[in-house]
Amino acid sequence: MKLKFFLFALLGVIATAKAQNSGTVTGKITEKSNNAPISYATVSIKENGKVVSGVNTDDNGEFTIKNLALKSYTIEIQYIGFRKYIGSLILSENKKSATVNISLEEEATQLKGVNIVAERSTIEQKTDRKVINVGKDLTTAGASASDIMNNIPSVNVDQDGKLSLRGNDNVRVLIDGRPTNLDPAQLLKQIPSTSIKKIELITNPSAKYNPEGMSGIINIVLHKNANTGFNGTYSGGITFGQTAKYNQSLDLNYKTGKVNFFGNAGNNFGTHFNDGFITKTDKTITQNLDITNEDDSYLYKVGMDYLIDDHNTLSFYTTQNKATGLGHVNTDIDYINSPDNIVNMYQKSKYQGPNKTGTYNFAYKHIFKKEGHTLDFEGNYSDTEETQNASFDTETTKTDNTSSSVVYNDFINDERKLTTLNVDYVNPLNEKTTFEAGAEARLTRTDNNYTTDNPLVTDKVSYYTYDTDIYSAYVTFGQKFTKFSYQLGARFESYKVVANLNYGQDKFDDDYITLYPSAYLTYNLNEKNILQLSYSRRVDRPSLEQTKPFREFSTPLVTSVGNSDLRPQFTNSIEVNYTKTMEKGSFTTGVFFRSINDQISRTLSPDPSNPGYKQILSFTNYDHNTAYGFEVSLNYKLTKWWDIQPSIDFSSIKQQGVVFTYDPIKNENIATERPVTTSAFNARMNSNFKASKRLSFLLFGFYRGPVEDVQQERKQMYKMDIGSRYTLLDSKMNISLRFNDVFNTMKYAFDTEYPYPQSGQFTWESQTVYLGLTYNFGGGKIKNLQRKQREDNTNKGGGGMF
Repeated sequence: MKLKFFLFALLGVIATAKAQNSGTVTGKITEKSNNAPISYATVSIKENGKVVSGVNTDDNGEFTIKNLALKSYTIEIQYIGFRKYIGSLILSENKKSATVNISLEEEATQLKGVNIVAERSTIEQKTDRKVINVGKDLTTAGASASDIMNNIPSVNVDQDGKLSLRGNDNVRVLIDGRPTNLDPAQLLKQIPSTSIKKIELITNPSAKYNPEGMSGIINIVLHKNANTGFNGTYSGGITFGQTAKYNQSLDLNYKTGKVNFFGNAGNNFGTHFNDGFITKTDKTITQNLDITNEDDSYLYKVGMDYLIDDHNTLSFYTTQNKATGLGHVNTDIDYINSPDNIVNMYQKSKYQGPNKTGTYNFAYKHIFKKEGHTLDFEGNYSDTEETQNASFDTETTKTDNTSSSVVYNDFINDERKLTTLNVDYVNPLNEKTTFEAGAEARLTRTDNNYTTDNPLVTDKVSYYTYDTDIYSAYVTFGQKFTKFSYQLGARFESYKVVANLNYGQDKFDDDYITLYPSAYLTYNLNEKNILQLSYSRRVDRPSLEQTKPFREFSTPLVTSVGNSDLRPQFTNSIEVNYTKTMEKGSFTTGVFFRSINDQISRTLSPDPSNPGYKQILSFTNYDHNTAYGFEVSLNYKLTKWWDIQPSIDFSSIKQQGVVFTYDPIKNENIATERPVTTSAFNARMNSNFKASKRLSFLLFGFYRGPVEDVQQERKQMYKMDIGSRYTLLDSKMNISLRFNDVFNTMKYAFDTEYPYPQSGQFTWESQTVYLGLTYNFGGGKIKNLQRKQREDNTNKGGGGMF
């Protein structure tokens, strides 16, 4: 008994001595604007840059940290949406306790918990990406994400809405870091421009990204809403062209306790017009096309985030996309000296059908005690069904005034199922070193059915499947020093594809394991000047549309089909980027070089069924190509009321591919190797003028130079936009007005000699007036429920549109 008493006494003395030789830090964290307590703020105690202790504030914004050695420390306080606080404190024999009461200042202007979009867009050069923070000057470009893309440096959008980056259309588009089953061109038209927070251009992605996308990745990050109580945002707009088009979205959020519920609904509808002509100069044939598309699309999203505790978060959401389209393509062809005595051919075609996609996402995040130490798991399932009913009515008139008609119908049904499972682990081994690792399984199953009663087609029914299995794992290792940092990474990937036409009648498969390395070297000349060198290896795999051996579209003279024998193309890319931060803005520039094997590109060849007149539009693999280029952008505030954002980019691609020419004497097609050096130049100027606190104006100019590639020479394009913005109701409401393509100069024109001498031009409703309104409403701020956003490996708040 005496021994036990002695041991307890001894332990008590030791504990008392330890307490007497240690210190305590207490405090309260509040908002500077309204003195409200901030719950779950992170308080870290550091010694020589290393974290020795830390806690999160409680519901009252208060914290206590005990058992600290009597030393000098640095205290850091962080909370999303607020500026970080860094201070110093000293614990000594004379002062064993310290009280730190801090009021944090918000990073950006906010009102009652509702995010207020900045007046002007800004550009940041980060380790592996260029970030365009979208301001009101970009959201007034138009109703949808597609409308503002041409305002982004190095990004171009053609008349069909297809994106290209640095002159190359082999680019991958992600929404909040996630892939989608939807065609990017269609998806961007359905996202309201006011829903976009920032756009990330990742031109040389590291190994932690999936390796698809030769020219890189465009990641569109949408606004998130995780405010306390019931709140949300409404946005709507009207685009006036030949007819009015409408878009609107409603973002709602309800936070109670540890659960955050969110939902979003968006709608776009209207009629779009496109017309043009193609003239074959050798046969004096002119093909006039009049295209009308009636589109009506809906996006719904509902989900919830559950904060189990400070270290564990569960999230779930489902997104439903439904669209109905009705397209009319009228083709009027005039012949001169036709060998078949044809004077005119007129085809009326109609494409209609509903499309729907359902996405279901589950995520779990664990935050370890060590700062920055995280584990993420995510499962994503997406199911898409696209149906197209097409009808074709072709009337032919001959020189003797006789006429005949052919009427037939097509039916296409596509079903795609995408399942993705991934796990990601991040461990900051110390203040200077970070280790990351992850694994992913991505499985795609596709079924395609095609039926027709076209009398000229032998196979009336076709069935096509295209399935891929991709398993991958990656590791990255990085270290930071005073002025120098580096990151090395590698992704190992197993890829298998099986394409099957008509139950084995024509089968294609490919199975390989490959390595995708990456490296980043960054040197800080000083705080305002950063130089970076990077390398990556990437791949572009054939898409379903590129491989499907069914017609994509058809006119009397042109039919578009896929090529099931396409091979992947691989790219090795090197970049050097420089960023300079100035008092009134920033300057970024960079140069790049790419080596490309088996590049996938379009081909135009004579149709064997009617050589000399009809053509087949398809895809093929070109030989080894190289590309290089540079880009320069500036974001500068000239005065308090005037800022400018000019940018230019240039790319040169050395190509060598196969072109076809038709020999009318021998009545045969001749394939020829044709080398060409393609150069693309783009220039943009965005200028904002602030007339008052509420009213501002903008001026935007765009120029795209002529481009000659293996198949054709495309003419130059240019335009100018003007607009204005006005805020009211204490900045809760924003009204924008923009006149796009003031002088109606935008058009797509081309000349070519392959496979026949011909030229063409297409125009669309580029001259429009857009009127938009955004209204924010909501309650106070709460802690964002942090969860993993798959592709960019960064943490973002829960809730939002996608």
